[in-house]
Amino acid sequence: MPIATADFEYVRTLVREQAAIVLEANKAYLVESRLGPVARAHGLDSIATLVGQLRGARGSRLHDHVVEALTTNETSFFRDIHPFDTLRTAVLPELVKQRAAVRRLSIWCAACSSGQEPFSIAMVIREHFPQLASWNVDILGTDLSEGMLARAAAGVYSQLEVNRGVPAPLLVKYFARDGAGWRLSPEIRRMVRFRGGNLARPWPLAPPVDLLMLRNVLIYFAVPTKHEILERAHRALAPDGVLFLGGTETTLGVHDGFERVAAGRTTYYRRR
Repeated sequence: MPIATADFEYVRTLVREQAAIVLEANKAYLVESRLGPVARAHGLDSIATLVGQLRGARGSRLHDHVVEALTTNETSFFRDIHPFDTLRTAVLPELVKQRAAVRRLSIWCAACSSGQEPFSIAMVIREHFPQLASWNVDILGTDLSEGMLARAAAGVYSQLEVNRGVPAPLLVKYFARDGAGWRLSPEIRRMVRFRGGNLARPWPLAPPVDLLMLRNVLIYFAVPTKHEILERAHRALAPDGVLFLGGTETTLGVHDGFERVAAGRTTYYRRR
């Protein structure tokens, strides 16, 4: 049964308030497809019953599950490959040179979903920057979905997930069979830590970030929210830190505190 207009509007408002995600008016089909399984998981007979529960229990875990279900968790290892080439050949070598005196590097992958991006960076570092083995390298992955973070921490991926980006030599070197899937080696998993984080809410104070991966997430927000997130990113970055956005994302016309740097077939941003 199609979701009622009033219920759809309630869900749109909830997701906007909780995660600043904008659901367009033509996305009722998406809400129906995503919330049907949530309703069944909670023993509810329909989406209408689910929304009724939401209306009567603000701030419950059910609200969290609904918001998580309506976020997009698309990711893959070495996604779009070119940013990782730029990290390997240009960005990380420069950061390593700049941080040689302190021997410390802070990397944050925001909206990391099930962890493929931070683990990809960890493999780049292990493969190409052996000198960092003795440094304090902090790779943090954050996401608002507890389910995705649990998957990331486990480090187990399906055959399809490893097929989508893991080069064969790295699969052999850093993964082991785990039933029908593949488990990342403890060596790589130990390099990354995960915690909850909602980009649309105030960010906790943290040491300056040298490399911030904020890829393919701004596209889900309205312009005022994009500006606020970029403002927080500007404050979080070290003065010479580097920001990566998705291939279709830009700071242009949204926040004037960044300068665009072209590098090969990709771009990144630095603070002005």
